[in-house]
Amino acid sequence: MARHAGLRARPAQLVPGTLRVISCRMDYLRDAAAPPEEELADGARAYVARYARGRDYHKLLRSRLQRLCERIAGEHGPFRHRAFADSAPVMEVELAARAGIGWRGKHTLLLDREGSWFFLGEIYCDLPLAPDSAAEDHCGTCQRCIDVCPTRAIVAPYRLDARRCISYLTIEHKSAIPEELRPLIGSRVYGCDDCQLVCPWNGFAKISHEDDFQARNGLDRATLVELFSWTEGQFDERLRGSPIRRIGYERWLRNIAVGLGNAPTSADVITSLKEKQDHPSELVREHVIWALKRHGVAA
Repeated sequence: MARHAGLRARPAQLVPGTLRVISCRMDYLRDAAAPPEEELADGARAYVARYARGRDYHKLLRSRLQRLCERIAGEHGPFRHRAFADSAPVMEVELAARAGIGWRGKHTLLLDREGSWFFLGEIYCDLPLAPDSAAEDHCGTCQRCIDVCPTRAIVAPYRLDARRCISYLTIEHKSAIPEELRPLIGSRVYGCDDCQLVCPWNGFAKISHEDDFQARNGLDRATLVELFSWTEGQFDERLRGSPIRRIGYERWLRNIAVGLGNAPTSADVITSLKEKQDHPSELVREHVIWALKRHGVAA
């Protein structure tokens, strides 16, 4: 496996005789203010998926992929290429598995003997590279990821119902979160790491030394009440350069309202929700009203 600028790369064959893909991975795990299990157990604390606590990985990874292309061109001459980092409908996990970077786990994510805390990127090119061999599956009989999923989104080994996945619901889903799933989301306001946290292979994960992946704005220790108090201007400013910013302020408040509905009842929680029960957004109001009802308070 070739290494360059924090990337680990392997080639895979996409179309026989023509197109090749260089599949790359980049570790992102950083030390947190507290163990993730402690974060999730504290219902007053907001949980943000570990990959989203620092700077936006899309730009950083694409930049590294471009540097790798420039290095290859410097040694082998100009070549046709295009780099992707979760930026197009590219089958990243399948390509990485074919290239031998790892195998698809039962949670559908890619993992290897150092876990799954890494990003994937690809370079499509016309270089005559010999493809690496696919990796073997090493999940065995383990199904911890299936058992731990809060919403039972992993319906069978290697099968995920995205409509129930917390990562989908809090990031990609644009309308109201189904009411029956809201209590299961807990304090997870952006993404979910549960299936990775219980994976035995992540016990061998290495800490990344990339400063851009270090948590910013206290996202590894912020409370739900604290984040709910941000104005739209504060949201835009503090999350500039963060992958979270792309969901927008309205869905940010929607997600946190769900978290507050699941938080332990307190005066601060109720006051925080009441302050936004007349929010201009119908989406926000709906989730705030639901959260207040969870605490026995009529909106």
